[in-house]
Amino acid sequence: MANRLKRKHRFHRPAPGAPPGTLQTDPEAPRPIISVLAYSPQGFVEETIQHPQQIGKFLKEWPITWVNVSGLGDVAVIRSIGEIFHLHPLELEDVVHVHQRAKVDHYGDHHYVVCHEVSLTPALDSDQISLFFGTNYVLTFQEKAGDCLDPVRNRIRQGLGQIRRLGTDHLMYALIDAVVDHYFPVLERIGERVDDLEEKIITQPANAWMSDILRLKRELLALRRTLWPHRDSLNVLIRDPIPLITDETRIYLRDCYDHVVRLLDLLETYRELGSDLVDLQLSTVSNRTNEVMQLLTVIATIFIPLTFITGLYGMNFDTKISPWNMPELEWPYGYPAVLTVMAALSVGLLGYFWRKGWLGGE
Repeated sequence: MANRLKRKHRFHRPAPGAPPGTLQTDPEAPRPIISVLAYSPQGFVEETIQHPQQIGKFLKEWPITWVNVSGLGDVAVIRSIGEIFHLHPLELEDVVHVHQRAKVDHYGDHHYVVCHEVSLTPALDSDQISLFFGTNYVLTFQEKAGDCLDPVRNRIRQGLGQIRRLGTDHLMYALIDAVVDHYFPVLERIGERVDDLEEKIITQPANAWMSDILRLKRELLALRRTLWPHRDSLNVLIRDPIPLITDETRIYLRDCYDHVVRLLDLLETYRELGSDLVDLQLSTVSNRTNEVMQLLTVIATIFIPLTFITGLYGMNFDTKISPWNMPELEWPYGYPAVLTVMAALSVGLLGYFWRKGWLGGE
């Protein structure tokens, strides 16, 4: 289906029974592009680097460094980055095997957050974003280039808000908040599709709309499966005693949690509307069928007495044998009289049906 949630490179994983921490990427996955955005309250530097070893100088020279890796098609590069940031093999396995639920894992001096970005391009597409944050760095892995994180980059470049003055926990929050807020335009477009489908079902009854409704319901179900775990992961970040997260950042995380709850409410509303659309479609098709059957019944009812008359005069009685054998057959005006009676009977029945409201009258 064109609009089903895409799952490219999702299930390319090691064979069952492989050792934990085994890294195996899809050969069709994009090659990694490493970009670094390091900053302080006074300024920033942004650069795309060729080798993971170049990350070290940014970690030494800047108080906060954001390393973003777009593309997961090179195991050696991912493993090298993992060594620089002392990532556990199981973390790297979760990074490469992008079928994870949104979650939060704690690993001593750093923490691992999984979230999912969605977009309508025009099909519904979902991409995993793996986020690591420590005392002086944030590391993100994405499946491909292009994301919804440019507003955060622009805030860092322009020094807007408090992002340059606060720590890595605030950067972590800003990235998650950008991912969560990107669900709103997606749901708005789905809401417009719900309204359009409802209008089409009412004004243009057709069996073809059922496939669109079922596609919409599948997309909403996929969105629910993607979005629902974000609520639990944000709750972990808010409630767990994580030293790297300050009380001020927890306030912002609570606001992000509220956004997720609003999104889930919208999502459940659209899912209910999707179920209502199925009922509306079935009712509309049934009503249309009833209208057709009603019209056919009216036509058949009109022809019943006409068929009786034509059948009556189709009997082969000889008037020469008995004067009672259809004497009207020898009447000069018999044929026009019968046609007149049949026409008057048809008009009378149509008028009666109209008065009863069977032909659209009141």
